[in-house]
Amino acid sequence: MTVVDIDHLRGWIGRSEEAREVLTPALANRFAATLGTTGAQEYAPRLIHFCLTQPAVGMEGLGDDGHPAKGGFLPPVPLPRRMWAGGDITFHDDIRIGEEVLRRSEITDVTLKEGRSGALCFVTVAHEIFSAGRLVLSERQDIVYRGETPPSGGGAVRPVTEAPVGKHRATVMPSTALLFRYSALTFNGHRIHYDRDYAMSEENYPGLVVHGPLQATLLCHFAERIAGKPLVGFRFRGLSPAFDGTALSLHAEEADGGLKLWTAPDGGAVAMEAFASW
Repeated sequence: MTVVDIDHLRGWIGRSEEAREVLTPALANRFAATLGTTGAQEYAPRLIHFCLTQPAVGMEGLGDDGHPAKGGFLPPVPLPRRMWAGGDITFHDDIRIGEEVLRRSEITDVTLKEGRSGALCFVTVAHEIFSAGRLVLSERQDIVYRGETPPSGGGAVRPVTEAPVGKHRATVMPSTALLFRYSALTFNGHRIHYDRDYAMSEENYPGLVVHGPLQATLLCHFAERIAGKPLVGFRFRGLSPAFDGTALSLHAEEADGGLKLWTAPDGGAVAMEAFASW
């Protein structure tokens, strides 16, 4: 059993870093081509910042899973599996294409919990994103680390509760091409999104995993299409994985003065839930 020294890991609280990158028309066009939004205009689509200021780690600095090796800005959590669990974003302004984007990030919390399959370590990161000196969004990012995924069929199988159908609905096919393109846009080397043999044999998934940030972006854009105006707040949380080759439905319905949203594979459980506000 892996021992997690939470007191040591909490020593990373308060660590910070900055990174800069210009949002070029070329990147904006590739984002639009991948996500099906309009081409590069003056203002960039929401959540394009997930594609910017990503760490450019050399090949020698990658772990077996394709992620940058542990340590550095993020704490060296000894659990082998790392996922983006969710986030909470407040929009203050828009990123304009051609402007330099600055990301300021700080570790704000590290906690250890016990889940059904063992230890879970949660790392909370606060981001501020500036475009040409203007604060355009504030974000809380939740990262979770966990142990190895049990092999398929190893243990009791929990019954799946099929996701409800929302008032508003759209469907996306998470093809291998879409997952590859989004990995490239976000400079995300995690092999579960494009290396089928690794995803199935090493992490015991039934296929390629649909990125959490990709699902969040699809829901964010879906909410803006429904409302016909930009969001002020958007929060999201991953509940279960979604995989390539199965149509992914986007659902929404009005609730609490905003929109409650969720994704679900056809016939499956809710994969991600979100809430959009104006």
